[in-house]
Amino acid sequence: MSHDTAVARETVLGIDIGGTKMAAALVSADGTILTGDRIPTPSGGADEVFAALGGLIDRVRGDASPLAVGIGSAGPLDQQHGLVSPVNIPGWRNFPLGDRVRALSGDVPVALGLDGHCFALGEFWSGAGRGAHTLLGIVVSTGVGGGLVVDGKPLLGQSGNAAHIGHVVIDQAGEACACGSYGCVEAYASGPRMVARAQRSGWRTGEDVDAEVLAADAAAGDEFALAAFDDGAQALAAGIVATAVTVDLTTVVIGGGVAKAGPVLFDPVQAWVKRLAQLPFVTDLTVVPAQLDNAGLLGAAHQAWATLR
Repeated sequence: MSHDTAVARETVLGIDIGGTKMAAALVSADGTILTGDRIPTPSGGADEVFAALGGLIDRVRGDASPLAVGIGSAGPLDQQHGLVSPVNIPGWRNFPLGDRVRALSGDVPVALGLDGHCFALGEFWSGAGRGAHTLLGIVVSTGVGGGLVVDGKPLLGQSGNAAHIGHVVIDQAGEACACGSYGCVEAYASGPRMVARAQRSGWRTGEDVDAEVLAADAAAGDEFALAAFDDGAQALAAGIVATAVTVDLTTVVIGGGVAKAGPVLFDPVQAWVKRLAQLPFVTDLTVVPAQLDNAGLLGAAHQAWATLR
């Protein structure tokens, strides 16, 4: 037996699935990525999307025989039955992802979780949340997702959809949210919603711009861009503090595309958290940027290792 084969036997396969990209990697027990690759998420029907994922899995796996597979997917999902219906992958509705991946992987254990949960687990395992007891991970991009790690374990809830912090209602008279409710965190803090608010106030009206442009203008001191980030930060802080007083948090890690804005997001978030977190047990809440580019992938792998313990 070659040394490589021996190493390969001590791996799991981590898979991270979103509307923009799919990634997969072989991951060792200490969280080292041994081989990995990613592809754009194809549009098309259920089987077309899965065929692309299957090709990615085959390339990454090579001759290795992973002991288990962990999948982090955009939601919502039905964890009990292994079904996914990602909002941003229209071809998959109640798609039996767990069973289809198990059939490809030689009938090893398959753990399926929300991408937000996997992000939080990855940062907890080997990123900005290392050493934390209880952690909230938030992904701020086209939506606002999240995951909780409590006492070192992911808090999944009865359906596997816990910690949807983007849909904590923070303003009962607030703006309509895509989920059908009103005044959700996501309605103020997602990238597209911050851009829309800034444009309504007079920033770059009529231009086709995104949150990256908004962040650059905010960093350059544009008052409309700064105001939009402040509104988004206040909403995030309200959701963070609501979660903190509920589960007695110590650490919050924020990642996702919008978090790359840096201080224009984190400075007002930290200021609003300080203002809103007044009870003694949440006054020391730490809010930090994510450290990993592949937290979701590592969190998915962490789930796979957990099935073997």
